Amino acid sequence: MSELKNLNIAERVELIQQTLDQLYPTTPIPLAHFDAYSLLVAVLLSAQCTDERVNQVTPSLWQLADNPFDMAKVPVETIQAVIRPCGLSPQKSKAISVLSQRLVSEFNGMVPADMEALESLPGVGHKTASVVMSQAFGVPAFPVDTHIHRLAQRWGLTRGKNVVQTEKDLKRLFPRERWNKLHLQIIYYGREHCTARGCNGLICGLCRACFPARKYPKKVHKP
Repeated sequence: MSELKNLNIAERVELIQQTLDQLYPTTPIPLAHFDAYSLLVAVLLSAQCTDERVNQVTPSLWQLADNPFDMAKVPVETIQAVIRPCGLSPQKSKAISVLSQRLVSEFNGMVPADMEALESLPGVGHKTASVVMSQAFGVPAFPVDTHIHRLAQRWGLTRGKNVVQTEKDLKRLFPRERWNKLHLQIIYYGREHCTARGCNGLICGLCRACFPARKYPKKVHKP
């Protein structure tokens, strides 16, 4: 009986791409939105909140205002009352109000297709800006959330202890033209197959296929 051998990193990268393409040939954005502004606000709201909850809340928010010109005029307290189910409502409501005001005053009410400009807005970190750049403007980016950070470690694609290093490693391993689709594919797989508690690096199909000789659970560094 031949000894099981783990795949090398090039083999793992190829297998991961092939498997995810088969499972997720299309990658709809989980957050409901209708333009760059609504996507920006939805991603901001999704911090420490599920996409499902955000999608339940945003229709009521858009009834208040669905563009930065109108949102800039809505009292912060009114925004907070609507988005409270998403958590962190004091910070998020103020961020939505101020970023809307700044979009009006500095960008003619348009969401800038520029990473540095996006990251300068309140409540908009690197991950949020990356999502908007990739999904609203089609610019290659690789936003790393907790799902991607977890799976990248389980699949031996990074040794990074933080999302910054994980993002650098993934960008180095995968073709630039695949980044936008791949980051969504990995999120879907992490939610459905390689969950935080449902897999420990030994259970899901890709973990087993990439590391058939792995005998012990894979320790994951949280971001």
